[in-house]
Amino acid sequence: MPVVSDHAPAIEVENLSVYYRTSFEGADTRNPFKLLLRHEREHRMVAALEDVSCTIPSGSVYSVVGKNGAGKSTLLRVLGGILAPSAGRVTLYHRVSPLLATGIGFDRRLSGRENIMLGGLANGLKPAQVREHTAEILDFAALGPAIDSPVRTYSSGMNARLAFAVAVHMEPEILLIDEALAAGDARFKKRCRRKIDELCAADVTVVLVSHGMKFIQAIADHCLWLDEGRVRAEGSAEDVIPAYLEELEVSAGDESAMEDA
Repeated sequence: MPVVSDHAPAIEVENLSVYYRTSFEGADTRNPFKLLLRHEREHRMVAALEDVSCTIPSGSVYSVVGKNGAGKSTLLRVLGGILAPSAGRVTLYHRVSPLLATGIGFDRRLSGRENIMLGGLANGLKPAQVREHTAEILDFAALGPAIDSPVRTYSSGMNARLAFAVAVHMEPEILLIDEALAAGDARFKKRCRRKIDELCAADVTVVLVSHGMKFIQAIADHCLWLDEGRVRAEGSAEDVIPAYLEELEVSAGDESAMEDA
């Protein structure tokens, strides 16, 4: 069922399909000598997404759920302009700031401070605008002296804090988040939730992919459930997420399973 909202759409996805061409070595297994000496390369088309349609309202937290391989990350990469669709259309009504993975776009040879400037420029800001936000980013990331060390020395949690801090303080209009919060601790996730609430109050749209159902239930307004590249359900988070968990036979009271569903 399509999402019904009083808000204008931030993103419209119409009949979106993404196909990958894969190849593998085949062999004639009937003859052991041919098995050793003759290999043939075979090709196959695999559908990562097939005929996906959805409407993402402005100022909402829109979650995308599904098992591994359902097409969640593929959808975000299409929305972020990183992957071209094979068919269908995506209409963006605002500027997209992708946070598709922890530290994506960082130059690991540079320091965290230098990557703040790099991230801001990548989001279309001018150097003066980035400098205006630097103090806020440093405070939010809370990396201390490590901010002047190369990013290659950071842990996954440090990468997550810096990546999220840069993304949310660079005047985003649409923010795409793919598992970037998974490496953060509970305290950091609470700060992220408050910041997401603040962004939504300013009419920023957040599209979130995560396996942490407890976190999604706490912040999401709307939800898209993908199953093997197809839309299984779309609607309010309070309706779709319990149905998804029921499909997985996960109890809403099972805290450990809720984090990994």
